Amino acid sequence: MGKQIRLIAVILLSAVLVSGCNGSPEEQIHSILEETVQQEKGFEDQQTPIAKSETKEKQLYDQIIKLGMKEFDQIVKLSDDALKNIQNREKLIEKEHKSIQKSEEEFNKIDTEMKDIDDKKVQQQAEDLKKTMESRYAAHDRLYKSYKESLSLDKQLYELFKNEDLKMEELQAQIDKINTSYQKVLLANEQFNKETELYNQEKKAFYKSADIKIANNETDNK
Repeated sequence: MGKQIRLIAVILLSAVLVSGCNGSPEEQIHSILEETVQQEKGFEDQQTPIAKSETKEKQLYDQIIKLGMKEFDQIVKLSDDALKNIQNREKLIEKEHKSIQKSEEEFNKIDTEMKDIDDKKVQQQAEDLKKTMESRYAAHDRLYKSYKESLSLDKQLYELFKNEDLKMEELQAQIDKINTSYQKVLLANEQFNKETELYNQEKKAFYKSADIKIANNETDNK
């Protein structure tokens, strides 16, 4: 079918504070940004289960297309298994989405701190950081909607497999829809990862300019 994808999500970089500005706007922003990372833990936790679910569906699909109509009962059983798999993935995607929403709520708190930054360069960096993060949240929203649309098309596909009178033209038309849909998912995922990487770079630059020292063992989770 050619529709299987792996959503390789770049997770926000987390840093451990060593010393900072002791209650300054910059330090308050640092606390907000690091709490934003913690709010996305739920997002990170869903990545492996989602990837496993995608692999499982591909395996079920491959089994189905190898069967002939004499084995229709088995096709129906495998299709039902695939539908259950998709339902489970929908739950994982919702958990992921809620985690990003919580992250966004936390991140928006920087608005009240940014205006109090004295250094114009640091203030501009904070504003750039905010714009990038807003673009990242928008990219994830597009990814979420595109992925849900693709899952809906997947479910339609497995319902078609359960139709004993299914015509090849009808099946191919549905597969074409799915492949087109997943191309949108891939593009949205690439943009989300691009914005995440840029945000991580800008956050490092902001910490450096604001003289917020962080531990050397910080990691960029992927």
